Amino acid sequence: MKNYEKYTRQYFEPPKTAMKWTQKSYVDKAPIWCSVDLRDGNQALITPMNLEEKLEFWDALVRVGFKEIEIGFPAASETEYEFCRALIEQKRIPEDVTIQVLTQSREHIIAKTFEALRGAKNAIVHLYNSTSVAQREQVFRKSREEILDIAVSGAMLCKEYSKNHEGNIRFEYSPESFTGTEPEYALEVCNAVLEVWQPGEDNKVIINLPVTVQHSMPHVYANQIEYMCGHLHYRQHVIVSLHPHNDRGCAIADSEMGLLAGADRIEGTLFGNGERTGNVDIVTLAMNMFSQGVDPVLDFSNLPEITAVFEKVTQMRVYERQPYSGQLVFAAFSGSHQDAIAKGMHYREENKSTIWNVPYLTIDPTDVGRVYETDVIRINSQSGKGGIGYLLEKNYGYSLPAGMREAFGYQIKGISDHLHKELLPEEVYEIFVKDYVNLEEPVRVPEIHYVQCDGIEAKLTVEYHGKTMVATSNGNGRLDAISNALKSVLCVNYTIENYTEHALENGSSSHAASYVAISDESGNRYWGVGVDADIITSSAKALVSALNHKLRR
Repeated sequence: MKNYEKYTRQYFEPPKTAMKWTQKSYVDKAPIWCSVDLRDGNQALITPMNLEEKLEFWDALVRVGFKEIEIGFPAASETEYEFCRALIEQKRIPEDVTIQVLTQSREHIIAKTFEALRGAKNAIVHLYNSTSVAQREQVFRKSREEILDIAVSGAMLCKEYSKNHEGNIRFEYSPESFTGTEPEYALEVCNAVLEVWQPGEDNKVIINLPVTVQHSMPHVYANQIEYMCGHLHYRQHVIVSLHPHNDRGCAIADSEMGLLAGADRIEGTLFGNGERTGNVDIVTLAMNMFSQGVDPVLDFSNLPEITAVFEKVTQMRVYERQPYSGQLVFAAFSGSHQDAIAKGMHYREENKSTIWNVPYLTIDPTDVGRVYETDVIRINSQSGKGGIGYLLEKNYGYSLPAGMREAFGYQIKGISDHLHKELLPEEVYEIFVKDYVNLEEPVRVPEIHYVQCDGIEAKLTVEYHGKTMVATSNGNGRLDAISNALKSVLCVNYTIENYTEHALENGSSSHAASYVAISDESGNRYWGVGVDADIITSSAKALVSALNHKLRR
């Protein structure tokens, strides 16, 4: 590909670190979560949310369990300001939730920010200025000393304005474009800000180290975080926060490795909405922890509902393959996958397993509000007998014999292939009933009587092509007697190859399902299913259905 020579590495390796984070294999506890959907996410929308939409989204974020929510940049627009005031004046902020607001290091903006916070019981004032080489040289055209002075003067202004605020104000500082900044210089700026704010046990400060633009592989970012964590002043009173963007598609990896390297907090958005390629997806990050047996603290047990609110207020769409939340992420179309999932589910039931280890499913879909019947086994031309059989069993109670699962599976695959579309569970069921269950055309047997003699005698009333006949025959059992009677009156020849039965439901009103396979002289096999409250009647209906299946063909 042309022009690759014009790109160079724009990140800076920190001084050598111990890389102790590489000795950990997973994140063992949830970080402090901060949603930036209403600020960073909102500013990335084609049409930013209005006040009503922001309030609806706010309520959803509170229900999920966020305790820190960045609500906007109050000095940037009237809508942002009014949203902050609405939350405070309408008393919509729970006692255990802290709002966060963003401000540049400019006095009139800081003043407006504190004005917007009037009456807030708990708030975080998030101060930022850009420190990267590219921003210093190209945008601000200022020296390192001048950029440091912007950060320090902003910190001093925030501290001064906070003295007149009646509520609890905490501070956060971000060296914006941290990943394009020399680590030693980023550390110098952050420590200068910390010296102004003087954090302590009762007034901890957040130092946020954003991946404003992703320049490096995730392990480089983790090394940068480990370096900062090891050299920040007042470390025991500093909350190290991460704010990864996704330019290289590595926001999740940056976050996970950054947490291993010592970070305490994550700023991100639901489903990864944000500038350019987006922010880190908190749903995925939290659910990754959940899948490793770690409580993420946030509640994503009804992801479909959360997704619906998000799509409504942002006018964005959650991608079908988005981890955990996409419509198709649990769907198995492949026959081998469906078979493995079905067997895995049966194994769990048989062994009463409390540990989730089903093939191809990283978590139990029901834990995030999804259902097996419509979200897991999906039927199309790629599907297999195992999945189709599992669908009928899970949804409708039919446990098809192995041979019938195979025959019906090929039939359904052929129909889906011909129609060139997915078949819904109810469509599969309709085909099954129409072609196999209690068939009465062209042969109908409205009446059967049995007599116990040398074996069993069956007397049948048989209707066939408008004629009514009576047939009597003996057999070594009821089904054999019925079969012999049908053969004699209809002049057909076949062999019963398979017979199985089971209860469809539990309880006194349960129905029985019977399955019969017959084969002709050429070895062709035909299946039938009978359903009735009486097991003997259901077996007779299954045989008649199999015979009708043969005659129809």
